[in-house]
Amino acid sequence: MNLKHIFESTDFVHASGTKEELQVAEFLKSQCEELGVPAHLEGFRVAMGDIEEVHLLADGQEIPCKALSCCGSGVVEGELYYMPGMDPVSLAGAKDKIVLLDQGVGFFSYHDLMKAGAKGLIFQYGNVHYPNTDIDQRDLREAAVGEERKVLCAMIHSGQAMELVKNKVKNIRLEIFQHEYDGESHNVIAEIPGKREEYIVLSAHYDTTSLSHGAYDNMSGCAGLLGIMEQLKDKELNYGLRFVFCGSEERGLLGSKAYVRDHESELEKAALNINLDMIGTYLGKFIACVSAEDKLAHYISYMAAEVGFPVEAKQGVYSSDSTPFADKSVPALSFARLASSNVAPIHCRYDLMEVMSMEQLQKDIDFLAKFTERFANAVVCPVSREIPEKIKTELDEYLFRKRKEQ
Repeated sequence: MNLKHIFESTDFVHASGTKEELQVAEFLKSQCEELGVPAHLEGFRVAMGDIEEVHLLADGQEIPCKALSCCGSGVVEGELYYMPGMDPVSLAGAKDKIVLLDQGVGFFSYHDLMKAGAKGLIFQYGNVHYPNTDIDQRDLREAAVGEERKVLCAMIHSGQAMELVKNKVKNIRLEIFQHEYDGESHNVIAEIPGKREEYIVLSAHYDTTSLSHGAYDNMSGCAGLLGIMEQLKDKELNYGLRFVFCGSEERGLLGSKAYVRDHESELEKAALNINLDMIGTYLGKFIACVSAEDKLAHYISYMAAEVGFPVEAKQGVYSSDSTPFADKSVPALSFARLASSNVAPIHCRYDLMEVMSMEQLQKDIDFLAKFTERFANAVVCPVSREIPEKIKTELDEYLFRKRKEQ
């Protein structure tokens, strides 16, 4: 298998629900089949919004922006209120204002803003010191809104946000018109059978954000799955291997959430989930985040020492496709090679092939294949299916079922 070919063939933006995302899904399916492993696509619904017109006027002067898809249509006008924090004192000033935020919003922060009476939201993206003035295209997630009302939302560049505050802009008028509809994203499923009915699920997402080509985040993980598949496809395994290339991870783990929902009756046979999210860069340390009993983290550390492959393993919840599996009581872990954003940034125009080392990627794959083979050939998978209470608490917080304790 030619690793470089995988990156060259997917070297374009392929965001959730687009024809480009489907193109990459079909490519990954074909790569599995070239390795002799049958694969198929499973579609699932994603909320989509085609922006038809958007204007943001600051004291009458129009500034560049992008509307958040799925935030509704209409016109809202009000006083600008810069709110860098979500504390009660700051929220008290949001009533009837267009609120400029430093960060995105989750379920609780969005609901707090709505209860405080915010009329509209402005987010910021980018770096005032970068030569480009990219503005990311994002969506108002259904998971954040829940049963709460929608308000119009837009994204501006951080340099423009600074100018709004610096110039003491008073009034904002935001006009958004869009067509909202149910779109479709896809998971790509491939399987290597084992002697037992139980299987190990290996996952990685293949979608990108609106500006990124997604070489590091996360075609690297998909290349990892294909590399493991290539090394193990002809071996006799005790546990089967099910490979899930997830769509729409960047919009809130939608692909893995759809998989565990649609396959819930089968999950009792899933012994372990191994998720890959960002590997194979020139720089960066290799980590394992274990959403299962702590013994698994220790096992990974011991194995890494045995084979001479440095890994920092710890227990916790990782912001990737391992999380929905752990939430359904499937022991799960994510592997990643975490490089500094100064050398391998994600969710931006700089996530390109140039940050990837094919040599390091192959080394990462070799370790991951060894790890997977050990568990696939276990007489009985040694990892307990009991998710520890502290991980359950972290899952509740991550999935917005419970506020995170301050």
